[in-house]
Amino acid sequence: MPILSIRHITRYRYLNPVALGEHRMMFRPRESYDQRLLSCDLTITPTPTRLRSMHDVFGNCVGVAGFGGSTSELVFESVARLEHTPLPAFADVDGEIEVYTGAMPFAYSIEDLPDLQLSMARHYPDPTGEVDAWARQFVKPSGRTSLQTLLSDMTQAIYSGFTYSSRLTIGTQSPTETLSLRSGNCRDYAVLMIEAVRSLGLAARFVSGYIYSPVQSSGGRVGGGHTHAWVHVYLPACGWVEFDPTNGIVGNADLIRVAIARDPRQAVPLYGTWSGSPSDYAGMDVEVEVRTEH
Repeated sequence: MPILSIRHITRYRYLNPVALGEHRMMFRPRESYDQRLLSCDLTITPTPTRLRSMHDVFGNCVGVAGFGGSTSELVFESVARLEHTPLPAFADVDGEIEVYTGAMPFAYSIEDLPDLQLSMARHYPDPTGEVDAWARQFVKPSGRTSLQTLLSDMTQAIYSGFTYSSRLTIGTQSPTETLSLRSGNCRDYAVLMIEAVRSLGLAARFVSGYIYSPVQSSGGRVGGGHTHAWVHVYLPACGWVEFDPTNGIVGNADLIRVAIARDPRQAVPLYGTWSGSPSDYAGMDVEVEVRTEH
C-alpha cells in the first residue's frame, strides 16, 4: 500500500514580542477505510503551557494550545504518515466499478433526511438566482438526469472554466462572486459547488486537508504546497462521495482528509489570538509537503 508523508509548517512572525492567546488546530488526518494513520507528531515553538485534544461536533480531531509569556515567532510543525488506498468514487465493496442509477428528480429517504437537512440548507444568499441558474444547466430540461453525470460535469466545468488564484488569507468568496469573477482558490470553488448542489436538493459538505501532487504528473495537482479544500456529496448506495473542482477529480485519488464540516469557517486548519500592537504583526508563512515513501 502506498504510504504518504505530510509535513505542514505554519510560522507567524512579529516585529516585537507579543502575548499569545489560545490556538486551535486541525492537522491530524481522519482515520477511515481508505486512509490509515500510522503516526502523527506535532511540534510547537514556543512550547505551550497546556495542550489538549478533543473531537468537534463533526468528529474532527482538534488540538487546543495555550501559552504563557511572550514571543516574536510562533511555529507549528505537524508531521503525519498514513497508508492511502483510494477507491473509485462509484464502486461496490470489492472495488469494482458499477453503474450508479441515482438520477434527478431526486429525494432522500425518510430515514436519512433528518441527519442530512443541515447539509442541504443554503448558507449564502443568492438574491437573483445566479447560483440556481448555473446549477440547473447541468440538469436535462426533460427526463431523468444521472446524478453521477451531473456531479462529474459540474466538477469539470469549474476545473476547466475558471481561473485558479492562490490566496492565503482566511475566508472565502461568496458563490456569486466566484461566478462573476470566474476565478478563485480551492475554498472558493468548493463553496460554489456545495451551494450549487444544495440548490438541487442534495446534501453537501466542505472538506479540508491535503493533496498529493506527484512531480511526474503533467504540471502536478493544483493546490500542492498548501492546505487544500474540496467537496463531499451524499448519494444513497455510495455514501459521501468526494469531488475536487480545483483539479477535476471525482473520487479521493491524491486527496487526504483532515476535517469535514458544513461550512469552511468550521474547518480552519489553524487559528488563534495574540495581544500586542496591530503593527507588530509581520506576516505568516505556510509550507506543506506531501510525498510518497519508498
